[in-house]
Amino acid sequence: MYSEKKNFEKIQINQPASGITRRNFAIGAGAGFVSLSLSNLLFSSLSMAAQPKKGGKLVYAGSYLNSKHKSLKNAKHPYYGIEIRTRNTYNALTWVDEELNVVPEIATDWESNQGQDVWEVTIREDVKFHDGRPLTVEDVIASYNLHKDKKLGTSFVKKLVDKIEKVSTNKVRFFLKSPSSEFAWNLAEYRQAIMPAAPLDEMGFLGIGSGPYKFAKIDVGRRVIYEANEDYWGKGPYLDTLECVNLPGTNPLNGYLSGQFDVLAAVDPSLINQLSATPNTKIDIAKAGDQIMMVLPKYEGSPFMDKRVRQALTLALDREAIIRIVFGGKTGWASNDTHMAPFNEDFLAKEPRNIPKAKQLLAEAGFENGITLPTFYYAPYVPEITRVLSVAAESVKEAGITMKIEERPMAGYRKWRVENKEKTTKHRFAMGPVGPRNPAMNLFRMARPTYNESGYWHPSAEGDRYIELYEKAMRTGDPIARRNIYHDMQRILQKEVPAIFLTGRRETIAFRSNVHGLKAHSQHWSLRFNEVWKS
Repeated sequence: MYSEKKNFEKIQINQPASGITRRNFAIGAGAGFVSLSLSNLLFSSLSMAAQPKKGGKLVYAGSYLNSKHKSLKNAKHPYYGIEIRTRNTYNALTWVDEELNVVPEIATDWESNQGQDVWEVTIREDVKFHDGRPLTVEDVIASYNLHKDKKLGTSFVKKLVDKIEKVSTNKVRFFLKSPSSEFAWNLAEYRQAIMPAAPLDEMGFLGIGSGPYKFAKIDVGRRVIYEANEDYWGKGPYLDTLECVNLPGTNPLNGYLSGQFDVLAAVDPSLINQLSATPNTKIDIAKAGDQIMMVLPKYEGSPFMDKRVRQALTLALDREAIIRIVFGGKTGWASNDTHMAPFNEDFLAKEPRNIPKAKQLLAEAGFENGITLPTFYYAPYVPEITRVLSVAAESVKEAGITMKIEERPMAGYRKWRVENKEKTTKHRFAMGPVGPRNPAMNLFRMARPTYNESGYWHPSAEGDRYIELYEKAMRTGDPIARRNIYHDMQRILQKEVPAIFLTGRRETIAFRSNVHGLKAHSQHWSLRFNEVWKS
């Protein structure tokens, strides 16, 4: 038993009297952001003046809700619908708020040993599941035994958590497979719902959580209707009913204009001006959101085996034109060829567009007269994706680069792009959507061949160095020291260009003026409705 209190360094102490409080602290990097929310600026005084009102129904439409359930058997399971499900029906131990700070949810505080590989987490004692049963440390342990199960679990936990044990009636201890200085962030990842203890193959299917809303009705693949949990431990819920409508790859604008929907998520930037001019409509823009990544497959015969070709492509891309033309200069940002967003303190700017240098690199690689790249494939994960790629393909022509783009269906796309006709694990030259997470997880996703979105650049000398730096950061408790390491890691990515990040899109929502307490969230899967109400 790892029981000596002196072996732990306190990371955070806060036990709210009731509900979750939005606070100014953060674990590691991620604090100190400047809010960029439009509705905060335009409507905060109005919303603060009004008192929450109970009752009513809100209908929410999303164009890329991550609902993977195909039958009623798994429709309530937190692994099969990560958009609203994991934050309204279920709670996790922590939550990443709209300011991109990690804050308590079921956990009230957490602490680590100096080695960052043993963490103690204190659990709220006033939480009940939807069936009235109190949530206990035994439920937390059972949930994480599911999450780390080799066959049934979720990748974020399987790769990191070795075991979890009870310390007291309100405290558990995590033993990690490797150090993780930002473990509190990991606890907020989707799919890490806390559920009532049960045999592993039964957990989650009943849909019983501790969140502000309970499952009421499910139309598989189309919509989920939730009803208020009157025994919720935190603030709210104020709505009687919440309806989530799944509209992947479609434009829900007409439905909104005709009064079918109260809220639109993942708003196409081309519609922002029209929505802004629509009576009784608010628009809220998060500080970050998904990025559009170009996977550069590296195998014998691929032009991307030559680093100079990869460098030329990223230097030729006119990211500022994408932001200006596609996003109207408001809801996009120029990526730095990492998962980081410029709103993150750890973000390191990259070399700007340079056509002469791009041409020079191509000439050095043997392409003095330019190069025709393999076809670039994509799926319509977000409404504006075709326009983003069209501007990108047009911009690289200036450097002598020809890049044909081709749309593929959403169904089965991810599996398709990581296989060739010989059923290997080589990536195609293709688009991949990536969401914002904590700096460590952002950078980790470019490190390991088993969880790698770069097109497989490791093993290599620079890849080895990159992993060494990552492991060093995970052993480093001081956030300033970690930031310096993260900068070194980004410099490697920008030099080696294992993948290209075209642009980032700030998550944008539109909603009616009688909807209050709703904020856009950079992590669309972390959006919550417990404090939302209608006047």
